[in-house]
Amino acid sequence: MTTLLLIRHGQNDYLVRNKLPGHLPGIHLDSRGRKQAVEIDQTLNQLPIKVVFASPLERAVETAEPLARSLHLKLHLRPDLMDLDVGSWAGRSWKMLNRTKLGKVIQQTPSQFQFPGGESFIQVQERVVADLDAIIEKHEKELVVVVFHADPIKLAIAHYLGMPLDSFQRLVISPGSVTVLQISNTAARLLALNLIPPFGIPKWIKHP
Repeated sequence: MTTLLLIRHGQNDYLVRNKLPGHLPGIHLDSRGRKQAVEIDQTLNQLPIKVVFASPLERAVETAEPLARSLHLKLHLRPDLMDLDVGSWAGRSWKMLNRTKLGKVIQQTPSQFQFPGGESFIQVQERVVADLDAIIEKHEKELVVVVFHADPIKLAIAHYLGMPLDSFQRLVISPGSVTVLQISNTAARLLALNLIPPFGIPKWIKHP
C-alpha cells in the first residue's frame, strides 16, 4: 500500500485574478503562496517521506522546493503531472467563460468538453492517473509527496474512488492544501481531503 500526499501548489497572481494558467510559463507564487509553501514544509517535514515529485510548472516547483530541501531529497519533476492544457484559452478569465454555454458544460458535463487547441478532461485524467500508477508501482509501502494542480488532483481522486468524471467538480482542492490517498492492489481509500496547513499529523499519516 502506497500513501500519496497530493498537494496543490500555492497561491499566485493567476489564481487571485481568476485566470486560466494552463501551461503558460513564468507563473510564480505570490507572497501568500510562498508562505503556504513554508507552512507545508513545516507541517510535513518530520514525516518519513521517501520521495517528492512535482509538476515542472514553476508554481508547483516553488511549492515543493522547501519541503524537498528540509527532507534532503531530490525534487523529481514529472511532465505528466502538469495542469490542464487549455490551449487558446490560456490567460482568459474564468468569470467571462462561466457566463457562456461552454462554461456550463465545463461545470456540469466536463467529460464532453475539450479546450480549443488543448486537452479534454478525459485526456488529463488518463495521463495523470497513468503517471500516478507508475509512481505507486515503484514506491510500494512508502509515503510519497506529489505537488501539482487542482483539477488534475480532483480528476485523480475521482478515478481512484470510482466517481464518474462528471462529478469531479464537486471536490474542493484549495491552494496549498494536502489530500491523503492510500492505494493498494485492491482498493483506494481517501484518508483526508483538502487539509490546510498547519495541522496536526494523524497517526495514519505518520505510519502508512
